[in-house]
Amino acid sequence: HYYLTVDVALDSLLETRKQLNAMLNLGEDDAGIAVNDLMVKAAAAAMKAVPSANASWMDTAVRVYDSVDVNFVVGSGDALYSPVIRDAGRRGVKSISDDIKASVAQLVPSEEGEAAMPTGDEFGAVGTVTVMNMGMYGVKACAPIIREPQAVALALGAIENRIVPNDDADSEEIYKESVMLTATLSCDHRVVDGAVGAQWLSAFKSHVENPTTLLL
Repeated sequence: HYYLTVDVALDSLLETRKQLNAMLNLGEDDAGIAVNDLMVKAAAAAMKAVPSANASWMDTAVRVYDSVDVNFVVGSGDALYSPVIRDAGRRGVKSISDDIKASVAQLVPSEEGEAAMPTGDEFGAVGTVTVMNMGMYGVKACAPIIREPQAVALALGAIENRIVPNDDADSEEIYKESVMLTATLSCDHRVVDGAVGAQWLSAFKSHVENPTTLLL
């Protein structure tokens, strides 16, 4: 395996999330569309943009899949689960968000404090890519282990404010503050060579930093 890392700006994505949630009739306890939902959609969009990464090593051949099924890692106490979000490449962000919320709801401990035992089919299925948000634990970057037979896995680091060069030609300020995270892609070199891995990460970064593309 090999690993590729990129820094991603979230300013536009956070603004898009705010606008989308403003359009929804959210209940008092409904957080609406989360950053994680948009990240899952961006990963699925990157898989569609670079379809050779949406594949598995089958000993003597490489199998390429049409559907993008995303395993999204969620935690409950000391345990981690990775329910699959089926066909995320063709689905809207709200639909993906609803699936993730339904999976997380199965992980709530009982009133007696007993650990949750999820039984849904999505918890035992293996998709074509895994996405994990390590930022919730304060981790800045992580090189994720690829879950066989998948060829790639994506880890997201902590969201933080950083001072970066100002790309606004009309501004007098040399630097600006931007909300960013570090994303790391693990690749199986038998399926995804360095050029393809770089293309995938570039596509992911482009979708996150231009989030309107996730709505097309």
